[in-house]
Amino acid sequence: MGGGRPKTISEQARRQVCLIARCCPRDLGLAFSTWSLTKLAEYLAAAGIARISREAIRQILHAGGVRWQATKTWKASNDPGFIAKMRRVLELYDHPPADGRVICADEFGPLNPAAPPRPRLAPRRPSRPAAGHLPPHRRGPAHARRPGPGHRADDLPDP
Repeated sequence: MGGGRPKTISEQARRQVCLIARCCPRDLGLAFSTWSLTKLAEYLAAAGIARISREAIRQILHAGGVRWQATKTWKASNDPGFIAKMRRVLELYDHPPADGRVICADEFGPLNPAAPPRPRLAPRRPSRPAAGHLPPHRRGPAHARRPGPGHRADDLPDP
């Protein structure tokens, strides 16, 4: 055995944590639409799955490949068998078959190509040259500064 304390949370509980974290909380009858580590820990304790700290949940989710992402939109399905189908698909992601591959198909359809940019009405002005290409008397004091934090007015060279 390697060093460190043995795991006290079973693999089945770890799989359940990852599965629940991927579900929308509204599908489980909760009043919010996104999980936080605190809300997930409270739900797991109330459901009798396990009493796990937020840090342990974070580590379990990281090991399970579950990433926290901001939800921009959440579209729910009106299919009565949606939850069973979703769990079956998520189980395939977690445990792909040894003799095959998991292929995902999306019914979203093709995206419309973006419109080409409109031509400009006036020609573009040439951009200003960078400070390094200016003659030395036009570069200014900021050109001689070294990169990095902590520049103060007394650090500038005399003009």
